[in-house]
Amino acid sequence: MITRPRIGVLALQGDFAKHAEALAAAGASVNEVRVPSQLEALDGLIIPGGESTTLLKLMEGTTFIDDIRRFHGRGGAIYGTCAGLILLAKQVRNPMQRSLELLDAEVLRNGYGRQIESFEKQAPIKCLGNPPFRMIFIRAPTIETLGRGVEILATCNNRPVMVRSGRLLATTFHPELTPDIRIHKFFAVMCMECAAVDTGEVCGVR
Repeated sequence: MITRPRIGVLALQGDFAKHAEALAAAGASVNEVRVPSQLEALDGLIIPGGESTTLLKLMEGTTFIDDIRRFHGRGGAIYGTCAGLILLAKQVRNPMQRSLELLDAEVLRNGYGRQIESFEKQAPIKCLGNPPFRMIFIRAPTIETLGRGVEILATCNNRPVMVRSGRLLATTFHPELTPDIRIHKFFAVMCMECAAVDTGEVCGVR
């Protein structure tokens, strides 16, 4: 049984260092991913918050887009936060832009407004139990529509803010900016489940 998943954090731009710290605290083996070839040895990948258009520009001239899609296709788990969610979504508005088109969702960039509209709120996450999670929204996207296979794990102000679809996890907020590592632990378990499927072990991944 796999007990320590190998999880990479896309380290091109954004708050990747905070994710790496949270993953290490959650018991994962962590690697910062700066070139596509570093995806090969991983069970999971986090695409962090930052600026989605900047991330796309930094991927230009590389095979990152296709290689991340292949990584997911071969069984890798992916977690996108804020800008990472934008890159995962099949449709992006405000403005329209290229994405990985993996998560069956339509998202609106800067859905809550500009930087000054950033906010925090406590809300429950049904897969984590109590206490409620401190959610930090910074120029956050909003999830406008979801496909049938996407499960809503948490809402805030009547909007979905954490969703899962099989090996994909996404939040519109930034859990890495809090000391609460429960979401990173949850993702680490997802990665172990996916790796167990890949090796033929029995697991509960959907």
